[in-house]
Amino acid sequence: MKSYRYILEGLDCANCAKKIEDKISKTDGFVDVNVNFSTLKLSFKAENDESKVKKQIVQIVKALEPEVEVIEENKEKDKQERNSNDIVRILIGITIYILINYFNLSKEFQIIGLIISLAILLSKTAKKAFTQVVKNKVVDENILITISVIGACFVSKSTEAVMVITLYEIGKILESRAVNKTRKSISNLMDIKPEYANIKMGEEIKKVNPTEVKIGDIILVKTGEKIPLDGVVINGEAQIDNSALTGESKLVQVKEKSKVLSGAINIQGLIEIQVEQEYENSTVSQILNLVENATDKKANTETFVAKMAKIYTPIVIILALIVAIFMPIIIKGITYNESIYKALVFLVISCPCSIAISVPLAYFSGIGKASKKGILIKGSNYLDNIKNIGQIIFDKTGTITTGNFIVSQINSLNSNYSEEQILKYFAMGESLSNHPIAKSILNKYNGEIDTKDIYSFEEFAGKGLQYQYKGETIKIGNASLVELADNTNEEETILYLKIGEEIVGNIVLVDEIKSDAKQTIKQLINNGIKTKMLTGDKKQVANKIASQIGIQEVKSELLPQDKYSELENILENNKTGKIVAYVGDGINDSPVLARADIGISMGGIGSSSAIEASDVVIMTDELGKITEAMQISKKTNRIIKQNLIFSIGIKILVLLLSLFGVADMWEAVFADVGTTLITIFNTIRILK
Repeated sequence: MKSYRYILEGLDCANCAKKIEDKISKTDGFVDVNVNFSTLKLSFKAENDESKVKKQIVQIVKALEPEVEVIEENKEKDKQERNSNDIVRILIGITIYILINYFNLSKEFQIIGLIISLAILLSKTAKKAFTQVVKNKVVDENILITISVIGACFVSKSTEAVMVITLYEIGKILESRAVNKTRKSISNLMDIKPEYANIKMGEEIKKVNPTEVKIGDIILVKTGEKIPLDGVVINGEAQIDNSALTGESKLVQVKEKSKVLSGAINIQGLIEIQVEQEYENSTVSQILNLVENATDKKANTETFVAKMAKIYTPIVIILALIVAIFMPIIIKGITYNESIYKALVFLVISCPCSIAISVPLAYFSGIGKASKKGILIKGSNYLDNIKNIGQIIFDKTGTITTGNFIVSQINSLNSNYSEEQILKYFAMGESLSNHPIAKSILNKYNGEIDTKDIYSFEEFAGKGLQYQYKGETIKIGNASLVELADNTNEEETILYLKIGEEIVGNIVLVDEIKSDAKQTIKQLINNGIKTKMLTGDKKQVANKIASQIGIQEVKSELLPQDKYSELENILENNKTGKIVAYVGDGINDSPVLARADIGISMGGIGSSSAIEASDVVIMTDELGKITEAMQISKKTNRIIKQNLIFSIGIKILVLLLSLFGVADMWEAVFADVGTTLITIFNTIRILK
């Protein structure tokens, strides 16, 4: 099956987004359908060819929302002001109504003028209502407003009828602009997409789309330009701003052989870069896809609101009918004209727009805010649950420590091998490994490494590596790998070199603790979160680090499968109902990250394995970002609760007031349109 993505231009209704999603999902041949109201993106998988697929999608969308256009994701389209025609239509409708009341016309002309005025004002809403009921068998807020306006005329409340549809239409225009403003604010947070690349073709520099650049091409990045693709600097020096990727404002100096990432900005300098990744696999593309698709995984609150929206409107109409029919029977002195009017007020009050719009926008705003801080959250469900973390389990190397081991000693145990030769054997093996220790050893070794005589290379998780060199079996690793009784009094990390059957030397490594580790652990414990460390390192080393930063519990000398089993045990015995999170480096800890309730990886910028394995990626490798993510989660949840309580509370209040004759259509329109606008503006606070 092929994946498809389209933009639904002009979609300004959260309920409409849900209807489109449901309709396509029920159509044969379409799977994994998602309509993201926050980004206007429709994604799905289908087997048919592209032309047939798009034709089907356009038919479905137009049947539900005639004004929505289906646009291919990568095609640029000039934005047109859709509201101008609506404003003209509203002004014409109001003018006609004012004129028929200003001039002393006969009753027949007043009725004709009222019909014309309402036909103009109500045309858009009534058309949507008719389409939904007749073609799609769906009852929505357009029906509520249409019934209310027509019903108000039949109970001699024509002024209220005109006022309701006028304010409703104006409210929808303001609502559309407010939603677009929020979307723009979120887009600005992630404005990292490069628009072009300066590709070097001989002596000529040509400006092209980044998608056209291939691996190995040379691109030129000038001062003020975004780096369009991942690569390595081959000429020049520059100061790079990575803040859009990591949230870190400190500039980075790059020079020849420095790796640079797409999305960063060249603040000063001129550099030539050899491209190492095509745009589709570049850092900027991964980040943008991750953030834009994050709300595809909906939180429980969002899912509940979407489900309720499907049955909400029919229930409201039934309740309104009960009010209209039975109120005069139950309460003496109430006429049917009055009960019908109160039922119509009830319909206007009950429009669910404020709830349906504010919840998904709030989650997307929270994800956008987190991404600006260098925290990539892969779904609104994860954003929602971060605040509920009760226990965090940490890996050690690359998570609590920097992973930048320093070679503190080189020891020769055989006089035939010098320290330089021992280090060379280590460097030859580690040059084929991606383990964090490998980089430290290679940094220590200054000589050239020739790997042409190395074969049968093999790594053993949690132990070390082995290779064949000039007919000899070389083993590099811990005491277990080289079959040596371990010295349990050692607090350093020692790697041994075994050539054939003899251990000829070792190196001693020291790992640095991250500068923010102690403060972060303290904050977590103060917030009632239990902390634990699982590591494959020695007991003495693990205990020493745990005591230095204040971690409450530690288990050491664990293989990757042992970590998984330990996490399984923790999850099975977790009776608190709180979330268990695991924090790792995203490479060796992939199974554990995937098994935890929430997997948080110290991914580092450009680490595709971290992005794949975890639910949350800390782009800067800073532990303090975990507490920032929790704060964003709490703020987002707080604003969602405020929006829900405010929306529902105002609607109930105005409803009760209308039943007692205190509130009329004016208050009802505020309860609908006013609350929607207020909740949208309240949602924008997440971004600040």
